[in-house]
Amino acid sequence: MKNLLSLVVSVSCVFNAMAESGPLREPPSSPVALLREPAAGVSSSLQNEATAAISRGVKWLIARQNEEGYWSNPEFPALTALSLWAIAKSGNAPQEAVDRAVGYILASVHEDGSIWRKPSEERRGGGLSTYNTAISMVALHMVGRADLVPVIQNARRFLAGAQHFGGDVYEGGMGYDASTGRAYADLSNTMLAYEAMRLTESVEDLRTGPDGKADLDWEAARKFLARVQNLPGQNAGSWVSDDEKERGGFIYTPESSQAGTYTDAEGVVRFRTYASMTYAGLLSLIYAEVDRNDPRVQSAFDWAQRHWTLDENPGMGKEGLYYFYNVLAKALATYGQDVIRDEAGNALNWREEFIRKLVNLQRVDADTGEGYWLNETGRWWESDPVLVTAYSLIALEVALAD
Repeated sequence: MKNLLSLVVSVSCVFNAMAESGPLREPPSSPVALLREPAAGVSSSLQNEATAAISRGVKWLIARQNEEGYWSNPEFPALTALSLWAIAKSGNAPQEAVDRAVGYILASVHEDGSIWRKPSEERRGGGLSTYNTAISMVALHMVGRADLVPVIQNARRFLAGAQHFGGDVYEGGMGYDASTGRAYADLSNTMLAYEAMRLTESVEDLRTGPDGKADLDWEAARKFLARVQNLPGQNAGSWVSDDEKERGGFIYTPESSQAGTYTDAEGVVRFRTYASMTYAGLLSLIYAEVDRNDPRVQSAFDWAQRHWTLDENPGMGKEGLYYFYNVLAKALATYGQDVIRDEAGNALNWREEFIRKLVNLQRVDADTGEGYWLNETGRWWESDPVLVTAYSLIALEVALAD
C-alpha cells in the first residue's frame, strides 16, 4: 500500500518534493515546478489555454502580495500558504515573492510546532491551528528549502498530537484547534491534516533524535471516515440510508451535514451527503491507505460519477464551489482514473471537462492581462478572490499534470 501511495502522489503531481526517489535532501535551485508531463487525453490547445490561465493567475496573485509577505488577511497563515502553494507549484514564482511568503509563515510558527496567529476576536475554533498548520507545512515543504525541514518536522509532531481521541464519535478526526478542549472533528479539517501528513512524510527520513517519527493513528483515521460516510454495513449511524442517491457520499461531521437533512419514506430524518465532502472523503480514504478496490473507495467514486456536474457543488449549489473544484481535482487525480461515466452513462475525460470549465471561469483584467477567480456566493470566505484564485490555480495545476 505504501507503493500505491507513492504512485498516487506521482500521478496527482500534488507535491514534487515527495517524488518516489526519496526525501528531499538538498534545496532546489529554483521554486519547485510541478507541471511535469501533460495529462493524457488533454488536447494541446487546451493545455496551452490552461498554462496561459495559470500564468495570468500567478501574476495576479504576485501583484497582490503585501510587502510583509502575506496575502489577504494577515490573521490566517493558511491564506498566504495557499497562495504560496499555487505560485510555487506553477514554477513561475519570483524568488522574492516566495521568500517574503516564507518569512511571513515562519513568523507565525509557535514553540510547539504549530503555525497560526492569535485571532483578533474569540471564536469557537480558537486560532484554527490545525487548519493553518496543515496548509502552511505543505506550502513550506513545496518550496524545497533544506532549512525548512525542521519547521515541517515540528509541524508534523504538532499535527499528530492534535488528532482527536476520547472514545466519542469524533475519535480519529481533526478539528480546528485541539487546544479549545471541545470534542469536535470535521471532515474538512480532517482531510487537510491527512493530506499534510502524507505529502510531507518524506521529512521523517531526515529526523534525528530519541522521540521517533511523528505520524497519525491511521486506524483511528479510517474509523472516523467510516462515521461520516453513508455506507450501510460500514456505518451504523441512525442517519445512514441505502438510498442510491446518498449511498457512498460523505457529510461534514458524524453528527451534522452542511447540506441539511431530509425525511425518508419511513419518516426517518437523515443527513444529506454532498459533493465537496464526498471528494474530501475519497481523498482521505486513499491517504488513509484504503485500497481503491475497497467498497468504501468504490462507493465514494460511484457517488461522484452519479452526481457529476461542474456547474455547482452538488448538494450545496454555489456555496463552497471553488473548494469543491480544488478537492475534486485532487481526489480524482489521486484516485488515478481519467475517464468517468456520468449519471446518463456518458464517458468523459474529467480533466478535459474540468480544465475547460476553470479556464472559462477566469476573469481577465483587460488593462494588466492578469486573471483571477471569484465566487459571487461568499460563504466559507469565497468572496475573497485571493482564496478562490489560489484554490483554482492548484486545481488547474493538478488537473493539467500527469
